Amino acid sequence: MTQLDRGCKITWLGHAAFRVESPKGKVILIDPWLGNPKAPAGALDALTRVDALLPTHAHGDHLGDTIEIARRFQPEIPCVYELHLYLSGKGLEKTLPMNKGGAQTVAGGIQVTMVSADHSAGYQDDAIAPKRALYGGEPCGFVVELENGFRLYHAGDTNVFGDMKLIGELYKPEVALLPIGGLFTMGPREAAMAARFVGAPKVIPMHYGTFPPLAGTPAELAKELSGSGIEVIALTPGETLQ
Repeated sequence: MTQLDRGCKITWLGHAAFRVESPKGKVILIDPWLGNPKAPAGALDALTRVDALLPTHAHGDHLGDTIEIARRFQPEIPCVYELHLYLSGKGLEKTLPMNKGGAQTVAGGIQVTMVSADHSAGYQDDAIAPKRALYGGEPCGFVVELENGFRLYHAGDTNVFGDMKLIGELYKPEVALLPIGGLFTMGPREAAMAARFVGAPKVIPMHYGTFPPLAGTPAELAKELSGSGIEVIALTPGETLQ
């Protein structure tokens, strides 16, 4: 396994869920659906600290356990404005509204920048409108900069789009977390183009294998990136890159 050697830890929890531990021990959760079929057993109960929680969009397989986790740990939750309104209405007091292109500091020193994603973002809440999709604001990705300057890019659910080049040029992430499953996001071929656009030297594939239709594989991504110099790091659920 490749070592990151940047004073932080990145743990894949299945699907699009990641736990990031900063050099100063701050814990950031991204897209915390910890009951997903690939999540390590007891992943939700195993949490002991969450300082910031980043939902990329309102779909249930990304918003996931946000409300339960927020009530347990009171993390700061930077999120798109419309999702802030929904979560605030659920009694979460530390939502921090923002929008694409904006940045803010959370957890006493972690900079979070919201960037574009090409997807949709409705959600369902039967207590509000039974059997209807509700608008949850636009989807996004996040660039997360830790206290030592290390940057990672979580693309959220997305297709490849040309402005990923701008994300790479502006923020220069060292690691990109990219969906590869296909059907609801880009597959390996498109993700390889996204990786080239972003230019991060290391890519961790996500959002694949959770269900049979999410059929893209890390091996297919690595084949598409052959000769590019970009390293594909295929974590198993619960595995940590550090």
